[in-house]
Amino acid sequence: MFDALSDRLGNTFDRLRGRGALREQDVRDAMREVRIALLEADVALPVARDFIAKVTEKAVGESVLKSVTPGQQVVKIVNDELVAMLGGGANAEGGEDGHVPLTLDAKPPVVIMMVGLQGSGKTTSTAKLGKLIREKHGKKAMMASLDVNRPAAQEQLAVLGEQAQVDTLPIIEGQQPVDIARRALESAKLRNVDVVLLDTAGRLHVDEALMAEMKAVASVATPTEVLLVVDSLTGQDAVNVAQSFSDEVPLTGVILTRMDGDARGGAALSMRAVTGKPIKFAGVGEKLDALEAFHPRRVAERILGMGDVVSLVEKAAESIKVEEAELLAKRMAKGQFDLNDLRMQLQQMQNMGGLGMLAGMMPGMKKAKQAMQASGMDDKVLVHMDAIMGSMTPKERANPALLNAKRKKRVAAGSGTQVQDVNKVLKMHQEMSRAMKQIKKMGGMKGLAAMLGGGGGMGGLPGMGGKGMPQIPGMDGQGMGDVDMSKLPPDLQKLLPKKK
Repeated sequence: MFDALSDRLGNTFDRLRGRGALREQDVRDAMREVRIALLEADVALPVARDFIAKVTEKAVGESVLKSVTPGQQVVKIVNDELVAMLGGGANAEGGEDGHVPLTLDAKPPVVIMMVGLQGSGKTTSTAKLGKLIREKHGKKAMMASLDVNRPAAQEQLAVLGEQAQVDTLPIIEGQQPVDIARRALESAKLRNVDVVLLDTAGRLHVDEALMAEMKAVASVATPTEVLLVVDSLTGQDAVNVAQSFSDEVPLTGVILTRMDGDARGGAALSMRAVTGKPIKFAGVGEKLDALEAFHPRRVAERILGMGDVVSLVEKAAESIKVEEAELLAKRMAKGQFDLNDLRMQLQQMQNMGGLGMLAGMMPGMKKAKQAMQASGMDDKVLVHMDAIMGSMTPKERANPALLNAKRKKRVAAGSGTQVQDVNKVLKMHQEMSRAMKQIKKMGGMKGLAAMLGGGGGMGGLPGMGGKGMPQIPGMDGQGMGDVDMSKLPPDLQKLLPKKK
């Protein structure tokens, strides 16, 4: 997501940061490169032109050019304007972060009407949203398919409903969309449903018949939310479709699908500026839980290579089981770490999105991610390592010393890998196990804190002298023990445990 744009902007800003002083011409040259990068990312021309004009006006000011770190100041201005373009900022509808949540606190049943062209991923997005409302908002949802044109559209939603554990309205052959909407509302009231999701029919293109049907359904259902589903891979055409719907139907937000496959990101960057409607969700995969809330500030920071720590923490909270984490912490404190523990950690990494996803969310890890890709190290590595450990017996995972040459050959054959690959897994385990024993010698978790913060960042860990480690907001350079929580980002502070 945004990989090409992020790379171009990263190179441009690295050159700016490398200069001790900036002239006005330096800023204008950099902005010309940014403009080209935005246009190559398929951002609408008026949006790109307006963005560059705003950034240039602020960046060539005397307070920026004569500041101690002019390059950093320019990057901050670009970041703030990028947030504003995506729909965030101090005066934005969604506040500083810019995320505009669903309106679910109206009188039930709350009606969410899903609209869009055929093939945009509307039916799948309806099921994803139903699952999200059930799991994260704790509300009872029901889905109804109003698509009587596409073959098996209603059956598709019924199957997805079973997978998402969300009720769907029973199908009655020959019933028209407006009548289905009326029946859905009546059924929702009888069954005490909190939220009704109406999956409307699409067309191959915007036409009068489609808009007439949308308006007729809207007049009967009086939806609280009208969400337009568009395919981000169609780029500028997605923005044009959104504009057409916005002119005809009272949209409240947009869901961008296939964002995980969109390396350019032009649709996301142009959508808010052109339509005035917030992007509420982004589809980032085929699975039913692959729907993320769209946070403009976090997306902007990810584009500029600043990482997305808040989303990383949230993803960890969702993916990591508390019981497993507590068990691992106890074993670490005792200096215990076997292949079962290693396998558990690798599986948690996979659940959180894999190596690439994690590297993209961590500040300063952009180059590390590129190095991983260049060396051929991707998420398949985690799968292969899991297969290797899965081919071992429980006794072998609990006591890796049992793995002699003969057993290693068997494990390699069983996992479809080479003996060298088995040795790499065992070496990784040995190094981690050695670290766990060192923690125990130094006093358990207090020892871990000492290793991390023993007088200079990461200086206490073997091979990490602390030099070149990125500064973390709120840390005074004396390690992990002196974190000023008030200096952490507001979103991250919300996730911290409350003081009793």
